[in-house]
Amino acid sequence: MKLTYRPEIDGLRAIAVSVVILYHAQITILGYQPFKGGFIGVDIFFVISGYLITSIILKELVTTGSFSFKHFYERRIRRILPALLFVMLVSLPFAWMYLLPSSFVDFSKSILYSLGFSSNFYFHYSGQQYGAESGLLKPFLHTWSLSVEEQYYILFPIVLLITFKYFRKYLIQILILGFILSLGLAEWGNRNHPSFNFYVLPTRGWELLAGSILAYFEISKGHRSKNQALNLILPFTGLILIGHSIWFFNDEMFHPSFYTLSLIVGVCLIIWFSDKDEIITKILSTKLFVGIGLISYSLYLWHYPIFAFGRIIGLFLKFEYFFYLLILLTILISLFSYFFIEKKFRDKKFQFKKIFKIISALYLLIIIFSFIVILSNGFKNRFPQILNNIDAERHIFYSLRNENGRYCLDYFYCSSNNKSDKKVFLLGDSHMAAISYDLNKKLIEKNYKFIPLTIRRCYFFMKFNQIDNRTNKKIQRCSSTEIKKRYNLIKENPNSIVIIGGMLSYLLSGVSYKDFLENKLSNENILFYYKSSYSDDIKESFRKNILDLSKENQIILIYPYPEISFDITKKIQQAFFLENEKIDDLLNRNAYSEPFKNYLNRSKEAFDLLGSINNKNIHKVYPHLLVCQNIVKDFCVTHNKTDIFYSDFHHPSAKASEMINDLIMKVIEKIELKSN
Repeated sequence: MKLTYRPEIDGLRAIAVSVVILYHAQITILGYQPFKGGFIGVDIFFVISGYLITSIILKELVTTGSFSFKHFYERRIRRILPALLFVMLVSLPFAWMYLLPSSFVDFSKSILYSLGFSSNFYFHYSGQQYGAESGLLKPFLHTWSLSVEEQYYILFPIVLLITFKYFRKYLIQILILGFILSLGLAEWGNRNHPSFNFYVLPTRGWELLAGSILAYFEISKGHRSKNQALNLILPFTGLILIGHSIWFFNDEMFHPSFYTLSLIVGVCLIIWFSDKDEIITKILSTKLFVGIGLISYSLYLWHYPIFAFGRIIGLFLKFEYFFYLLILLTILISLFSYFFIEKKFRDKKFQFKKIFKIISALYLLIIIFSFIVILSNGFKNRFPQILNNIDAERHIFYSLRNENGRYCLDYFYCSSNNKSDKKVFLLGDSHMAAISYDLNKKLIEKNYKFIPLTIRRCYFFMKFNQIDNRTNKKIQRCSSTEIKKRYNLIKENPNSIVIIGGMLSYLLSGVSYKDFLENKLSNENILFYYKSSYSDDIKESFRKNILDLSKENQIILIYPYPEISFDITKKIQQAFFLENEKIDDLLNRNAYSEPFKNYLNRSKEAFDLLGSINNKNIHKVYPHLLVCQNIVKDFCVTHNKTDIFYSDFHHPSAKASEMINDLIMKVIEKIELKSN
C-alpha cells in the first residue's frame, strides 16, 4: 500500500544530512565548532526509517492480511544498492592513487563488509573509534549506519510479521518492550563497551523502534494528532530539542544512551504533531528543505569519501577553506547521482531483472578487486618506502591486544600472553601506548609479563582537570577511579618494573589540547585558551606517590618526547601528492622542528618535577636525546633518509618507539644485573 507523501519528512532528512556533513567538515567559527553534535543526524535518519518501514509493512498487513517480502526487498535494493555501488566504483581509482598500502587494504575490507551489510562490525572490531581523527581518513566509515539499517530491514519485517500473525493484540506492548530493552542496553553499553554500543543494531534499535511506535499508533488510530494547540507548539519544541543536541552534544558524551533520548523525542514530536498549518511543518516543506531531503541519501554516500580523500591528499592543509569547495562538489555530484542513478533505478519501468543483473555484475567486480588488493597487501610498490612507513604509523596503536582480542590502548589489565612472574607495567597516556607494541615484543623475548595500563590524555597519578576559560567549566580527563585502579594494581604486584611517561610538558603547560595538536605554540606567545589546575600540592603528591611505589618496585621515568611544529607525515604526503615533489629531494632537505631550546623552555616544569624524584630504585630515560642533541646540534629532527621519528605532531613513530625501547631495555638489563 502506497504511503501518503509527507514533505516535512524530507525536510527532516535535510536537517539530518546537513548536520552530518557539517560535522564531518569540522567547520570552525571563531575557534568553536557549532556542529560538534552533528553526528546525531544519523539518529534522526534511524527514527525516520523506523517510522516509514513500519508504516509500509503494517499498512500492507492491515489492508491485505499478508506481506510481500519480494516487493519489499526489491524496493530496498532499488533504493540502496545502485547509488552505493556507484560511489564505490568512482572511489576505486582514487583509492589506488592516494591510499597507502595498509589503508588500501583497510579500504578494501571495509567495502567487502559494507557489501555484506556488516561494516559496523568491521569498524568496531578493527578498533576504529567514530569521531577520532584516524576515522576521517577512512572513505567508507560512514557505511556503518547503512549496515545497521540494512540489518534492520532484514530482521524487522520477519519479527513484525510473526508478531502480527500470532501476537497481534500485544503488538504495541512488544514494540514498547523492545524500545525499553534496547534503550536500557544502550545505557549500559555506553559505560561498559562504548564502541560496540555505538555501532550495533541492538543498542540502536530503540531509535528505529521509536519511529515504529509512531507508525503503529497512526495506523491503529487512522490519524496523527488532531489537537490544534499541541500541533502548533510541539513541532517547535521538537526542533529546539534537535537544535540543542546539535549544539551541545560532542564526541566525548555517552552516545547512544539516555542522553540521546531528548533528540529522539524531538524528532518524534515533529513527525507526530506536524500539521500543514503549523510554521515548522511549513518550513520543512519548503522547496529548499524538500530538495535537500530528496538527495539526502546521495549526499550522505558521497560526502564522506570526498572529505576523506581531500584530507588524505592534503587539500585541507594547503587550502584552509577548501572544505567549502568540497561541500559544493558533494552537492553537485549528489544531484547527478540522484537524477541519473537513484531515480533511474527506482523507476518501475526499469525491469528488476535487468537491475539485478547489473548489481550482481558490479558486486562481483568490486569483490574481486577488493580481494586482489587484500591478497597483494595493498600493492606496496606504488609508493616510496617512507610513505609505506608512514602508513604503518596509523595502525600501530591498535596492534596490541589481550587474550580476547581486545584492543589495549584504553583498557586496564591488557597483558601480553606470558605467564612469567617477572612483571613490567607501562603507565601513561597515548605516548606510552605508541611504544607499547614494540616494547611488548622486546619484553616477551626477555621472558617478562608485560602489562600496559595506558589511557589517552591520562598521565599517571595526576588528575587532568582543566578549566575552560570560555565556559568556566571543569574538564576532567583522568579520573580518580582510573588513577586508583592503576595504583592498586601495582601495589598488589611488588617487585615489578614500572615504566611511567607521557606528555607531561603539555599537561603542565596550561595550553589546550587542541592548540597543542594544531601547534599554536611559541616560546613568547602560548595561546592560553585553558588554564592548568596543577598546584604545588598536586605535584608534591605526584612525587610522593612515585617514591612510595619505588619502595617495592623499580621505577623507570620517561622524560617527555619533544613536540614538533608540524605533522611530518602530512608534510611528506602533501609534498608527494599535491606538489609533485620527489621524496628524495624532500628527505635530503633538513626538515627540522623548532629549535631545541624551545622544547627545553616548554618542558622546564616537567624536567624540574621529574628531576626532583630520585633514589636508588628510580631510573630515567631521555628520549629527546635520540632526535635532538645527539643528531644535529640545537635542533630536533623529524626524519632521516629512511625513517620518520613522528607519527603526527608529537607521538613517537614506530622507528622512534624502537629507539626509545632500546633505551628502556638497557635500563632493564642494568636492573637485572643489580638484582643478580
